[in-house]
Amino acid sequence: MKRPPPIPLATYRLQLNRDFTFAQATAIVPYLSALGISHCYISPCLKARPGSMHGYDIVDHNSFNPEIGSREEFERFVAALHEHAMGLILDIVPNHMAVMGSDNAWWLDVLENGEASVYANFFDIDWHPLKDELNGKVLVPVLHDHYGAVLESGELKLGFQPERGEFDIAYRNHRFPVNPREYPRILQHSAANLAARLGEQNPDLLEFQNIVTAFGHLPPREEVSTERIVERNRDKEINKRRLAELCARSPEIADGIKAAIDLINGTPNNPSSFNELHELIKAQAYRLANWRVASDDINYRRFFDINDLAGIRMENEDVFQATHRLILELVAEGKVDGLRIDHPDGLYDPAQYFERLKQSIADAVRSTESPKNGSRYVIIEKILIGTERLRAEWPVCGTTGYDFANLVNGLFVDPAATARLDGIYRRFVDDEIDFDDLAYFCRRLIVRVALVSELNVLANQLARIALSKRKTCDFTLNSLRDALTEVVASFPVYRTYVSTFGVSEDDARYIRRAVALAKQRSPAADTSVFDFIGEVLPTRIAEGQDPAYRNAVTTFAMKFQQFSSPVMAKGLEDTAFYRYNRLVSLNEVGGDLHRFGTSVREFHAANEERLRNWPHTMLSGSTHDSKRSEDVRARINALTEVSAMWGHRVREWRRFNRSHKSKVNGVAAPSPNDEYLLYQTLVGAWPADPMSDPSYDKVFCERIENYMLKAIREAKENTSWINQNAEYETAVTGFVKALLTPGEDNRFLKDFVPFQRRIARIGLWNSLSQTLLRLTCPGVPDIYQGNELWSFSLVDPDNRRPVNYAHNREIFENLKKWGNAPDTQSVGRLMKTPEDGRIKSYLIWKTLCLRQEHPDMFQRGDYLPLAVAGAKSEHVVAFARRLGNTSVLVVVPRLISSMLNDANLPPIGVQIWEDTHVLLPPGLGRKSQNVFTGEVAEAEARVNLSQVLAEFPVALCVVS
Repeated sequence: MKRPPPIPLATYRLQLNRDFTFAQATAIVPYLSALGISHCYISPCLKARPGSMHGYDIVDHNSFNPEIGSREEFERFVAALHEHAMGLILDIVPNHMAVMGSDNAWWLDVLENGEASVYANFFDIDWHPLKDELNGKVLVPVLHDHYGAVLESGELKLGFQPERGEFDIAYRNHRFPVNPREYPRILQHSAANLAARLGEQNPDLLEFQNIVTAFGHLPPREEVSTERIVERNRDKEINKRRLAELCARSPEIADGIKAAIDLINGTPNNPSSFNELHELIKAQAYRLANWRVASDDINYRRFFDINDLAGIRMENEDVFQATHRLILELVAEGKVDGLRIDHPDGLYDPAQYFERLKQSIADAVRSTESPKNGSRYVIIEKILIGTERLRAEWPVCGTTGYDFANLVNGLFVDPAATARLDGIYRRFVDDEIDFDDLAYFCRRLIVRVALVSELNVLANQLARIALSKRKTCDFTLNSLRDALTEVVASFPVYRTYVSTFGVSEDDARYIRRAVALAKQRSPAADTSVFDFIGEVLPTRIAEGQDPAYRNAVTTFAMKFQQFSSPVMAKGLEDTAFYRYNRLVSLNEVGGDLHRFGTSVREFHAANEERLRNWPHTMLSGSTHDSKRSEDVRARINALTEVSAMWGHRVREWRRFNRSHKSKVNGVAAPSPNDEYLLYQTLVGAWPADPMSDPSYDKVFCERIENYMLKAIREAKENTSWINQNAEYETAVTGFVKALLTPGEDNRFLKDFVPFQRRIARIGLWNSLSQTLLRLTCPGVPDIYQGNELWSFSLVDPDNRRPVNYAHNREIFENLKKWGNAPDTQSVGRLMKTPEDGRIKSYLIWKTLCLRQEHPDMFQRGDYLPLAVAGAKSEHVVAFARRLGNTSVLVVVPRLISSMLNDANLPPIGVQIWEDTHVLLPPGLGRKSQNVFTGEVAEAEARVNLSQVLAEFPVALCVVS
């Protein structure tokens, strides 16, 4: 068996779930191998919440998700990969776990035992918040209505599991264990009746009484000493087993317990009958509450604002070991070759985690491999903004590729259209929108509405720090809370990485910028509170102070960093990006909306820097988190090339469709902003094939309706996830239906379809160009499932729809029949029907085959930007990769609309390129062979585009 390469040559992302399992993944391994993929890159496959379609809601880190497959089925998948010399990259989730429900054993133990749980320190819980009623408790915000209403409706039910000797409270699909020290409250109701029924000296009754006493003598849940926690954990389980055994042999005891439960559960319409159940619930280590209470009172760290995803304390080595046991076992056995780290910005100390992971991997493989092979391919989901760079000291191979996706996307955005598109958007929505102000207000909205409880925890910690020194003790809790809100809403990056080792100059600069902006925006008469925060966040204020103060300051600064990341994610990605619709192809994860396009010089500089610093980082086009697929973005980018035509068309469409709007609160709906988003979405997502089948029309219409509902809820202007405006949402979906209903009187479709076809054809050539760049630039190219053909998917769940691999394989097999020895005639057939996707599959296959033939050149070879001269030089990107005597030449067109008099013409031939040529450096080679067409040409000082792009719209040439 040939081992896969340690650094992937190309990865292929698969989304595993109940509809696409290990078995189905195994079946497509031969296809992926033939395509040129070296590593499968799979979504989380550990045990997740039942029905999970993404796998990020893990409930057990040490077992496989049974909906995806068993351990044996995983082993067969790995065996199939190894048979084809392929490796496996596993997506892991160190930041959080799924809670609530009834399937997370660690969380259930915490609910049962509170601070005395052996897992109490696994979760990031504030056991002693300011609110007295939550002291020593965790808020559980799952109820659909107010607590009292739910209780008195009878929906909270005390129950008994006789086989385990356990009591719990059930609510819908949730289970809340009862504190074993409170069992006597329940069991005492049976004592008198059992004594009368069995006799006071009955052995079973005496055992029952002994068990009741034993439960009552358990150490209380507030105990935090190790010895007492061990004692409680041991004794409660012993006594549960005794109770289970007693119930199994004594029907009378079991019946007595059932009668007690029936009494405590109360009777609907009789409020006083629930008093005892209420008191029992109050005595637990949790407070059951309406789900809306979470935003104000929740006292555990969440993944963003999702109540049933609780943050875990990965900085605790016990937590690391407990959550990575299976992962490291698979690494040691050679079954996992790489890891993708989900959401590392949520961690308390990411650098510590990366170092610990690196060492643990080395330790895991030491017994089976040579120490030289102790590392593995590790990439992290780090979102970089603007000029931010990945930390050079982190022992990882790079990011998951959002940065490259935005970089290459910008090449196909015409910066000359900036002012015109700004004007078109401004006039359409009748508003002057400053994006910086919008992003600030969206972040502040998230702090004040969705994450206010996390803010309160931070404000309380900061207040304690302020009170401990006489120079800062006058800062009130309210002033600190308000100032923190302004600072985090002004933050320029997702987070900083201050630690016990200090603060970097970059982080200090980000903090200074955020504090200065917050201070500038503040209406307060005394802004010195911002100066205080500006000293606390980089921990300078703690220099020379006592250890307790230094620890409090450092802890606060590191907790603040865990807070700023979700504020940025929810405020920018999931709010501002759905409100600012100037050109939505730019509104991508990690996108910088201050930049309108990427110049060729910037693109080359970024590639050279990546080769120097992060040569093995991932290069993505589409991901499971993308707002739009690479092919959708390529189409929408094309609007910048025909901006005047676009402006005219959207004005006409608004006129055509005015009658389809509805009045909501006296205002026409959808809003102009949402309407503008819809038109861009239709341009980008419109199917490549004509929609002649009514069922196909219906599916597409439903996809757009669902997308628009998600988009307007994320925008949080006219409706939202937590306060859905049914009238507005109905108006939007009705508008979509009206626009997409075929008919002779549908003026919109008659005008839209010809325009969209022209844009789609330009977008198609754009997409081929960006695909070839992704496969040849420094880094590891990734292909998202199904994107080897055209994929016009929108944000999840749309981009997680099943892929028709039988269709994809059939196309690929037909390509292989001639593709190993391409000729002009065969390539010409591809060019006649580019909409069918074969051309993209062909490009990917041929390029990945070349990567496999020359792996070192693509992984370590020089990157040589090449000058372009001639009439159309501004429309070309060209570079070479070289290692030793081996070189390849890459040439792609960009911004081609102005060159195509007829939109159906491809960007090939002398009539398009005229005298345009690429200048080659000395020594690169004398002859070139085009990988896509098989053509051989002279290549000494220059390469003419009329020759290298004579038959195919992009070029990849081996130069010798």
